[in-house]
Amino acid sequence: MFHPMSATTTNLATRIDHTLLRPDATQAQIAQLCAEAARYQFATVCVPPCYVRFAADKLLDTGVAVCTVVGFPLGYQLTKVKFFEAHQALTDGAREIDMVINVAAFKSGQLEEVEEEIGQLAELCHFKGALLKVIIETALLSEEEIITACELCADAGADFVKTSTGFASRGASEADIKLMRRHLPGHIRIKAAGGIRTRTAALVLLAAGADRIGSSNSVALLEENETPAP
Repeated sequence: MFHPMSATTTNLATRIDHTLLRPDATQAQIAQLCAEAARYQFATVCVPPCYVRFAADKLLDTGVAVCTVVGFPLGYQLTKVKFFEAHQALTDGAREIDMVINVAAFKSGQLEEVEEEIGQLAELCHFKGALLKVIIETALLSEEEIITACELCADAGADFVKTSTGFASRGASEADIKLMRRHLPGHIRIKAAGGIRTRTAALVLLAAGADRIGSSNSVALLEENETPAP
């Protein structure tokens, strides 16, 4: 469990996916994102699929991985479409895939289909030496549904369960993280994302049980309340 009192710029950075997923993101902005990630040693950059190869080239030999999204942001694409999207991203250099669960199918009670889809993507990612994070979009789910979604992700072999796309009515909450942590095996990690704009908010979520933070405000999270060296 992460302890806020032990937080330093370095160990906080290694828990952050430095993110830019706006539809109007330019190549110059992605280049800046990558430069910042290399400087601060964030865990990954999380970029749109069309920029994966570009980001991978920029981050070569920096120790920063490339993450991208699949089925984003609504999740209701066909499984074969998500599979192709993930395969292409992995071929282009992504080492982590954040896939949106099919919330429509999930809420329709098609739980076997949802689990099968997650399993196919997990198998692909693991074959390629990559990690799969499954976005369950907690803003659209009841507490019982969050628990069920976590169980499906764990059974299907996901590496992380992620709270949010950042495109729904709200992002991660402390209550979401605590609920998810109680109902996930210890080896399944949690990524909190959506609306995390301050260092305090990030530390609260990490203390609640999150292992990774997704934020487009990452540099400010690190620099906030920093005391200059004497």
